[in-house]
Amino acid sequence: MKSTAAESPLKVFGAMLSYYRSHAGMTPEQLGARVFLSGSQIRKIEAGTRTPSEDLAKACEGIPELGCNGALTELYEILSEKLKRRAYPGWFADWPDKEAQARRLRSFELVVVPGLLQTEAYARAILCTRVGATEDELDEAVDARMARQQVLDRDQPPELWVILDEGVLTRPVGGPEVMRGQLAHLADAARRPHIVVQVIPLAAGGHQGLNGGAFVIAEFDDAATIAYQDTAVSGQIIEDGSEADALAHTWDTLRLEALPRAASLRLIEETARQWT
Repeated sequence: MKSTAAESPLKVFGAMLSYYRSHAGMTPEQLGARVFLSGSQIRKIEAGTRTPSEDLAKACEGIPELGCNGALTELYEILSEKLKRRAYPGWFADWPDKEAQARRLRSFELVVVPGLLQTEAYARAILCTRVGATEDELDEAVDARMARQQVLDRDQPPELWVILDEGVLTRPVGGPEVMRGQLAHLADAARRPHIVVQVIPLAAGGHQGLNGGAFVIAEFDDAATIAYQDTAVSGQIIEDGSEADALAHTWDTLRLEALPRAASLRLIEETARQWT
């Protein structure tokens, strides 16, 4: 591997992928067809201009002709911290790891479905509004958001308790088809034993959540409770105990305004049917 390949984790991984692909006599298009990417996307990964996903590394390991023998997944694990950080804004980069270690997550969203429960189409419709973002940057951001959701599929996933304003269900993000799929996905998630979704109905009128933005409270088995809160231009991780307690109190207050679990699920299902 040439020394220039070591300039960044992206180029290290890309050079290794290029080596195995070339050694197997495969074109980028042929490899892409096997891992559900285009030939152009494979070229960008090999050139170090697009962030690879863990799924790509695993898919390549499943192609006998490449003969990776675990090398790509091991390399991805070694470089994963830096690879993942590239897909997140700097102020958010530390949160996914903390989120993944939590025992319990309590979330409030006023405007959109929480990232952990978004469909790929819904996430793309939101993220594509970033001014100046390239198509590759959009793909990376969507991939990173989808990767975060793997925490909910672990053998022992965290308890996720979400409170949404009803406006989230009626805001036309991406159009009717995207919304119908998103609300169906949200309803499926709400039926899972470790996930609770409650909706504050529009009939509730004003509530405390209208005074601030979205936030998440993370509780751990062996560490102090922390939180993440959105702001107008970025977001911040809150480690101060009194501030985290204040957000927890706000969350408890909002829960009192929300419909019960079963009624919330019925509202989500009814609203999904209206997106035609």
